[in-house]
Amino acid sequence: MSDVKKVVLAYSGGLDTSVILKWLQDTYGCEVVTFTADIGQGEELEPARAKAQQMGVKEIYIDDLREEFARDFVFPMFRANAVYEGEYLLGTSIARPLIAKRQIEIAIATQADAVSHGATGKGNDQVRFELGYYALKPDVRVIAPWREWDLTSREKLLAYAEKNGIPVEKKRGKQSPYSMDANLLHISYEGGVLEDPWAEAEDSMWLWSVPPEQAPDQPTYIELTYASGDIVAIDGEAMSPATVLATLNRYGNKNGIGRLDIVENRYVGMKSRGCYETPGGTIMLRAHRAIESITLDREVAHLKDELMPRYASLIYTGYWWSPERKLLQQMIDASQTSVNGVVRLKLYKGNVTVVGRKSENDSLFDPAIATFEDDAGAYNQADAGGFIKLNALRMRIAARLHARPRKA
Repeated sequence: MSDVKKVVLAYSGGLDTSVILKWLQDTYGCEVVTFTADIGQGEELEPARAKAQQMGVKEIYIDDLREEFARDFVFPMFRANAVYEGEYLLGTSIARPLIAKRQIEIAIATQADAVSHGATGKGNDQVRFELGYYALKPDVRVIAPWREWDLTSREKLLAYAEKNGIPVEKKRGKQSPYSMDANLLHISYEGGVLEDPWAEAEDSMWLWSVPPEQAPDQPTYIELTYASGDIVAIDGEAMSPATVLATLNRYGNKNGIGRLDIVENRYVGMKSRGCYETPGGTIMLRAHRAIESITLDREVAHLKDELMPRYASLIYTGYWWSPERKLLQQMIDASQTSVNGVVRLKLYKGNVTVVGRKSENDSLFDPAIATFEDDAGAYNQADAGGFIKLNALRMRIAARLHARPRKA
C-alpha cells in the first residue's frame, strides 16, 4: 500500500466518508485530498471543509457543479426521454459520471496516485464511479474501502470514529431510518421499512413534495419553451438549465408531483426497493414527449423509443462515458434540431396533463390534412384502399395457403 502517496476522496463530511478519510490516512499512510460536489443536494457544504481541515487535509475542493449537472448531464438525458425499467428517472445514476469526471480532473491537477469513494460493495454506485474513473484515466488506482475493511455496520463506524477522534455531527431528534441521496433532479430513499416490498412507505418519509391529496384545489398552468429539445424558458422567462430544473421542482413539489415507489433490478444482480421524488423531472419528461409529438417524424420518434431502454440502461449501469452511449447521444441530439416550440401544462394533485403544444416553424401537424371536416382535397381518402391492400398482401397469401386442403 506504500505505493499510494496521494488519493482524492469523494467526501461529503458525513459519517462514512469521515471514517474513510481517517482510514485512508492510517491504512495507506497517504495524503488525502477531499472533493465535495454541490449538485443541488440542498445541504450546507462548508462544514465539510472545516471537518477536513480538522483532520489535517491540506487540499480541499468544494465545487458548485449545479449548472454543469443540469446542462451536460440531465438535459441530454431528457432529450432521450430516458426511463429505466419503465419508471425510474435515473436521478442518482446521472449524477455519478459528473462526480467521477471532476474527481479525475482533481487527481490529475494534484498529481494524485489514486481516487476513493464511499459506495458499498452491494450497490450500483461503485460500478458507476469506477467505470467513470477508468474511462477517463485508465491507469488510475481505485480504493473502495467498503470492499476492504471490516467496518460493516453503522455501530462499527461510530465506534471507529469515537476511537480515532473523528468529529461526527450529533443530530437532534429521531434519526431517519432511510439511506437517502439528493441532488437537483431527485431525492431517493432506501432501507428501513422499505426493505419489505409489501409495506407502504410512511407519509413522514417524503421530504420534498406535499401529498397529492393535500395539494392545492386549483390547478397550476405553466408554459415551457423549447429550443433544440431543451427547455430555455418558463412562462416566457429565459432561464439557465439549473434554474429551469429548480423552478420545475418547486412547481412539482407544491402540486404533489413526482413520487415513485418501485422495485428495480440492480446491476450487481439483486432486486432493490426504493422510493423517489423527481418533481421537475416528471414534468420535463411529459412536456418533452409532447413537443416531440408535433415536431418529430413518426419513424424518427419510434426509433428513439426503441433505443431509449438501451440508452437508459447504459446510464443506470454506469456506462455514461462509453463509446456506445456517446454514439447514441449523437443520434439523439441530431433528432432534436427541430424540437422547438411551447408546451402548456396543467399541474394538479400529483398529475401532469398536457393541455397545449405548438411550434411556429417545426410543427408537422397539418390541420388541413388531420381535420374531420371538409379537407378541400388536401387528402384523397380513396388512396387508402390500395395502401391497405398492399399492406395486407402477405396476410392474404398466408390465409389462402392455410385454407387449401393439405396433401396427404
